[in-house]
Amino acid sequence: MGHQVAIVMSEVFLRRLTPALTPFVRREQDYRIVNIDRPNRVLEKLLRDLSPDGLITEWLTGKTEMLLDLGLNIPTVIVDTDFCYPGVVSVDVDDWAVGREAACAFLQSGLKNFACLGNGEPYSDQRVEGFRELVESHGELTIHTETGFEDTHYSESFKNPSRALRRWLKELPKPVGIFAVHDPLGRFLCGACEQLGFQVPDEVSVIGANNDELVCDLTHPKLSSVSIPWSAIGEVAAESMQHLLAGEILGSEDARLVSPSGVVLRHSANHLTVDDPMLRRAMTYLSERAEEPINVSKLCHDLRVARRTLERRFREYYRCTPWDMLCQLRVNRAKLQLSDTNHSIALIADQCGFNDPEQFSVVFKRQTGMPPSRYRRSPIDSERSR
Repeated sequence: MGHQVAIVMSEVFLRRLTPALTPFVRREQDYRIVNIDRPNRVLEKLLRDLSPDGLITEWLTGKTEMLLDLGLNIPTVIVDTDFCYPGVVSVDVDDWAVGREAACAFLQSGLKNFACLGNGEPYSDQRVEGFRELVESHGELTIHTETGFEDTHYSESFKNPSRALRRWLKELPKPVGIFAVHDPLGRFLCGACEQLGFQVPDEVSVIGANNDELVCDLTHPKLSSVSIPWSAIGEVAAESMQHLLAGEILGSEDARLVSPSGVVLRHSANHLTVDDPMLRRAMTYLSERAEEPINVSKLCHDLRVARRTLERRFREYYRCTPWDMLCQLRVNRAKLQLSDTNHSIALIADQCGFNDPEQFSVVFKRQTGMPPSRYRRSPIDSERSR
């Protein structure tokens, strides 16, 4: 008979993790779904009636501690937090790295003014700090925290911007790149810009985080976002539960952190929105052909531009060479494939425009600090305390 595992989550979070949890049903994990948005007293009664063998729960303020205080004494995995509790496994995305990914995308775009919009949650502070670490030496950075979202669910959108946010946006030097710490906040920010008459992305470039297509595609303009590998997070959570149910003792002092998988560029932040016609043509060419075996010589030949002139313009605006930009575009695509597919590294190298796997590994390590094989394993290996 299989082990009965209670999954206490919001519907949004369950939707993210379901593809990764499904295979474990065949490994004797019988899931019982409980919506975490129920009142605490109802959650307590349901769990005591279910008497599950294990618990996988989303972290939420006021909910997680209540669940742990029930004294169920069963294997427990908490998802979406790097807070550590005795005897409990915590699994989370590396929120510092999320902020750094957004910063990298803005720096590649040539912006010199930067801002962060947070919401006061613990992950928000971590993402802002990761963003700050990378951009402060490159330009001006200002930070605003917008609160008051307690009565809105994740997918809802009806809150009006505060007077403080309106004043902050008006005072920001333009053009500016703003990192909103998660997608609903990015959607909220785009709406505030529209109300104030600021053009996105020409005046205000916006990047969110989570890459939730339901939110990003319903934003005007469509929201660019740091991609979170939810499948990897779900797999780590389910594997951890499997080990716990088998009686293994897993370290609970360190959270298991999963690396984000790059930025998915949509209309709200795009390298193509530059005034320089030569750069716009070059970036269009590179973006559309990054997966092809092109090089800078072919780029210059096809666009009929002098290589020295193009390289000077790239250094002035993007702070890198055309070849560096091409490598960055290819590595970003490779990150998504490494996180979201089981394709071989050789196949990913070929699909992302690299001549051979060895060249791919050299460029990838130079860009990310680790080889592709380690990046793919990072969800399992990247345990560290916060």
